[in-house]
Amino acid sequence: MAIAALVFAGTLSANATALNAPTTSNTLVEAATVTFVQDEEAAADVEPVGWHQQLKERFIQGGPLFMGIVLVCLILGLAMAIERIIFLNMSTTNTQKLAQNVEEALNSGGIDAAKEVCRNTKGPVASIYYQGLDRADESIEAAEKAVVAYGGVQMGQLEKNVSWVSLFIALAPMLGFMGTVIGMITAFDKIEAAGDMNPSLVAGGIKVALLTTVFGLVVAIILQIFYNYIIAKIDSIVNSMEDASITLIDMLIDYKNRK
Repeated sequence: MAIAALVFAGTLSANATALNAPTTSNTLVEAATVTFVQDEEAAADVEPVGWHQQLKERFIQGGPLFMGIVLVCLILGLAMAIERIIFLNMSTTNTQKLAQNVEEALNSGGIDAAKEVCRNTKGPVASIYYQGLDRADESIEAAEKAVVAYGGVQMGQLEKNVSWVSLFIALAPMLGFMGTVIGMITAFDKIEAAGDMNPSLVAGGIKVALLTTVFGLVVAIILQIFYNYIIAKIDSIVNSMEDASITLIDMLIDYKNRK
């Protein structure tokens, strides 16, 4: 009888454990689900940071001194580049149409009529035409010298302030590299003062160094794109000026021969 009682008690205990096990498992699953839902809600509440906000934070982390100078280089370089682009676009003229109008005015009304056409047209090509026509009464050689001399003046006006853009292109990465060197020196000074090679001491200085280098290179890349466009535009206008000068001399020779 005692053995039967023990067997019956063990059976009841096993059944009770089997009944309680699903309840405990379900409780754990429900707790994990609630935690996962809470994590998703917390992640949804976090607003994504915009690129401009990240850029602002990185700029501040890079240090106000060198980052501020690099920013000044970018602002001044862009201002001069945009001014040159506007000037060069306004200086671009239809050379073939201008030469045709000058030739027609020269054949119909003479030198004064051709000069009036040049006076009413903007751009360096029209200015060169005017100077050549102004010396046409003297001789072809005088007109040619005037065209060559005034062409050099116009080239100087086209290239005005371009050297400053080139300076900022070279200066921005150099300032970034200087910030890199200073950041590394600061990191080693902290290591020396602490007497321990702690990564957290080095991380700050290296971070500043890398940020200044990156911003300096970005500024140089942006300004380099504008600089190359300006140089290509100047070369195009100069080629037009040279072709127009040859055309003008040929027109004056024909005009002199017909007189």
